Amino acid sequence: MIGLPSLPKTVSMTLEILPESFLNSLVEAPARSKKNSSTDTKRILKVLVAKDDAQFDARLKKLVGSALASWILEAEAFIRLPEADVLSVKLPAKLRKVGGGFGFLAGSHYGLARDLLGAAIRKHARKDHASWEFHFEGLSEDSLVGALVGLEMSHYAYRAGSTPFPKQVSLLSSGRALPQATIEKASRLGQSVNLARHLVNLPPNDLNPPSYAESLKKLFSKSKTMTVEVWDESRLKKEKLDLILAVGQGSATPPRLVRLSYRPTAKASKTPRIVFVGKGITFDSGGLDIKPASAMRLMKKDMGGSASVVGLAYWLEKSGLKESVDFYLALAENSIGSRSFRPSDVFKTRKGLTIEIDNTDAEGRLVLADALTVALETSEPEYLIDLATLTGAGKVALGTELASLFASDDSFLKDLLKAGQESEDLSWPMPLWEKYDSLYKSSFADWANSSAGGFGGAITAALFLKKFVDPSAVKWAHYDIYGWKDGAEGPFSDKGGNAQGVQALVRWMESL
Repeated sequence: MIGLPSLPKTVSMTLEILPESFLNSLVEAPARSKKNSSTDTKRILKVLVAKDDAQFDARLKKLVGSALASWILEAEAFIRLPEADVLSVKLPAKLRKVGGGFGFLAGSHYGLARDLLGAAIRKHARKDHASWEFHFEGLSEDSLVGALVGLEMSHYAYRAGSTPFPKQVSLLSSGRALPQATIEKASRLGQSVNLARHLVNLPPNDLNPPSYAESLKKLFSKSKTMTVEVWDESRLKKEKLDLILAVGQGSATPPRLVRLSYRPTAKASKTPRIVFVGKGITFDSGGLDIKPASAMRLMKKDMGGSASVVGLAYWLEKSGLKESVDFYLALAENSIGSRSFRPSDVFKTRKGLTIEIDNTDAEGRLVLADALTVALETSEPEYLIDLATLTGAGKVALGTELASLFASDDSFLKDLLKAGQESEDLSWPMPLWEKYDSLYKSSFADWANSSAGGFGGAITAALFLKKFVDPSAVKWAHYDIYGWKDGAEGPFSDKGGNAQGVQALVRWMESL
């Protein structure tokens, strides 16, 4: 019998996975948000964030004086003055409406404020700024939170310090400090987004199923509302989760199933109303059906669905929401070795279905199938939502900015689309067309794990997951996401994880 190689040292290490927060430091140390000392000789950056309306000129004059305001209005958004730098960020007073119904995809007040302020800071922050003064004028609460989330997002970079943030910061509206509750709300959301981004950005030689699971235990170790349960390979075998075991068996780092349980009070329902499931393939080589080098380059992001689920769990743990919620992360590395699962292998699932492996690169749906089965056997939620970087077909259809959204209930689908629109974390409805079931039938098992012909790949992948979900018993939604930002844009300082789905699903949970 061939022995397994020794596990890398990274398996036993616990990663520091929570990035430093900018807004949270203003909440924890309010003194930091006071105006800079008059003895400070370095430059100030004064930022006006306001609606582009008839009152904008007056707001700018109030900030810098009438003489300078007239000059600045004719110049660019950023201008250097003898005593300070001035940056103006104009938010549209009204949104341009395009289309209607499902065709209504346009900017939201929240999203535009987030993206415009994040981009402005990323572009104009300088090392010689000793302090920043933000003057938010005439903004709705939603725009204000969006602007602060953009500020938080622009603070994060995998290589810290790429955007210089000073120690002295003022957040003002009409000359008064912003309410702490508003800053805290934006801080929770922004930090949850950045946590999900950071998880995706971590290198796969550090983030693997065991180290990922241990890091989550550490992250929530002091929580009074969140518990963490980890199933190792022995438990997975005992529970007959042969699909996740098959995907992970070729790797030196064995698979894990992680369950996070949020119970806001001691008397909270033991049965969660909502269950989230995330695909956590920490690296995907494609297995024996190996990917070409160009397609494998970014496959550390194949755990992007699980990263977004962790971001949601982190937000929820700090939100005070009264709903009981569970989160399942299916973690494995799809690697190549003497023990890798093969095309033509047949596995019997915990649910009783047999699955023939048609393609080892269609592994995400396998680990999700096991996680969905356990989630529904353990509880009877009202809502079940999974997130996964599942197919390239969804991105071919919709590009990188829009998630493919499948749902078993029309009203649920509309609520999710609305939440995505309002948070400008967008998705688009896709059909569960069951005639396509015939595309992945097998002569040797109940189903194959991928479809013949290659067309409709996002749909057939969703239909495979549906085999493990009873839509009559739960409102189910499946997000097929890209999980990655290809370059610096808006509040993103560089390419990397994008926390797709976090803002939309936070908005949805807040609406319940």
